[in-house]
Amino acid sequence: MMDISVVTPLYNEEESLPELAAWIDQVMKENNFSYEVIMVDDGSSDDSWETICRLGKTNANIKGIRFQRNYGKSAALNEGFKAASGNVVITMDADLQDSPDEIPALYKMIVNDNYDMVSGWKKKRHDNTFTKNIPSKLFNMVARKSSGIKLHDFNCGLKAYKQKVVKTIEVYGEMHRYIPIIAKWSGFRKIGEKTVSHQARKYGVTKFGWERFINGFLDLSTIMFVSKFGKRPMHFFGLWGSLVFFFGLIIWIYLFIAKFAFQKYNMTDRPLFYIGIISIVIGVQLFLAGFLGELISRNSSIRNSYLIEDKSGL
Repeated sequence: MMDISVVTPLYNEEESLPELAAWIDQVMKENNFSYEVIMVDDGSSDDSWETICRLGKTNANIKGIRFQRNYGKSAALNEGFKAASGNVVITMDADLQDSPDEIPALYKMIVNDNYDMVSGWKKKRHDNTFTKNIPSKLFNMVARKSSGIKLHDFNCGLKAYKQKVVKTIEVYGEMHRYIPIIAKWSGFRKIGEKTVSHQARKYGVTKFGWERFINGFLDLSTIMFVSKFGKRPMHFFGLWGSLVFFFGLIIWIYLFIAKFAFQKYNMTDRPLFYIGIISIVIGVQLFLAGFLGELISRNSSIRNSYLIEDKSGL
């Protein structure tokens, strides 16, 4: 089996690709690794795909996948994982901020130390402190506390995996930030961390804006819910629906008894009457949502599909 598959999602990175390919090739040759580099062009509007094709002609280890439009980093990683055939799969960004020199150490942690996956930690960053470092630390703290996974940098693009991990997990939406959580949810418990170097951006500009912070916390809520209740939604919606329904029912029983015991007021004159109605309606809706969720989760076989325009060398 091939030693390493390097999966590199990219969007408008034509300037950095030749240098990245040469750097990876140098590291692989120095360590006698058999390898492939799978560059996934996420619908770039520049000449990134032409650059990938040109690199593939001079180096047979370089392969390419091209999306017809921009689907996002998660989709690119998911397709790269499907195509990867190496014993160890390494992911890294294409902007040269992740160093290929880290590959041998990450490979050894997977092969020798038997980690299921290893996540990089950019302990010393070369990003803007206010717009990236501080929000990133806050996000990682929340993810660490809620998931129980002791990582400092969940969103680091430089990661290493056993092949069976990437063939088991499915990354969709914007869930690339939570691959360690998805892996743990899938039964892969030995998750490690390694301090890695972070390079200053040499070409182009960052592709992520402020919206990533809002989306990040929304996605964290989604992945925590799906990890616990994705296969049993009735346990969440049914429980809360029943509690809210019985709360409203108790209010109605109290008002009914009070009406006939004291007969001093109309039930509809009291705010509790409307609170009871709303509680019963919401409780029934939550219960039905759980019931429908159970039907969908047990019968759905739909998976994300992406319009891939071309696969070069695959």
